[in-house]
Amino acid sequence: MDPFLVLLHSVSIGLSNDELTELKFLCRGRVGKRKLEGMQSGLDLFNVLLEQNELDSEHTELLRELLVSLRRQDLLQRLDSFEAGAPGRAPPEERDLRAAFDIICDNVGKDWRRLARHLKVTDTKIDAIEEKYPRNLTEQVRESLRVWKSTKREDVTVSHLVRALRACQLNLVADLIVEDQQARGHENEGENAPGRGGGGSIAVSLTSCDSDGPAVGTPW
Repeated sequence: MDPFLVLLHSVSIGLSNDELTELKFLCRGRVGKRKLEGMQSGLDLFNVLLEQNELDSEHTELLRELLVSLRRQDLLQRLDSFEAGAPGRAPPEERDLRAAFDIICDNVGKDWRRLARHLKVTDTKIDAIEEKYPRNLTEQVRESLRVWKSTKREDVTVSHLVRALRACQLNLVADLIVEDQQARGHENEGENAPGRGGGGSIAVSLTSCDSDGPAVGTPW
């Protein structure tokens, strides 16, 4: 059974009638009025969004936006759990990047704007992110990283994130990512035994970014 469809079914069951009405209103620019009027459940809405390729297991941004608008932290946690499980089906580089995103979201805090600017996210985009998630700092951070990822595809790597964090004097966060990547590299080596697998090369490239000086972080 498709885990993403299971997630959507779970979300649909958890919606009240008022919340479904809110979601239909928020999707008026995406779904025709006649279709919206005929929808009786969250699944009806999700089916249309799936058919229109606006929602799938690799692109959950719209679902996240809708749940944030409803302020349903319990349903957001289900989405987080799904995304945390999804890396097992993703390439190693994507898994590493998602892990780094999680660490940044948990630790950067209000310094996310400085990091976003260093990652060449425009002030216009930053303002739009703040407007989109006015009361959710974690989602502001995560959205800024999504924007960077979608606009800088040629240089979207964990090592680039580490360099940007160090340039912003967020060395403690950079160190957490390096340590996590090293641990993940050791796990990959164990999985690829006998011999040392390619997972450790990521950790080596990251630690090379630490040669600029001691890790003196700023509070976040």
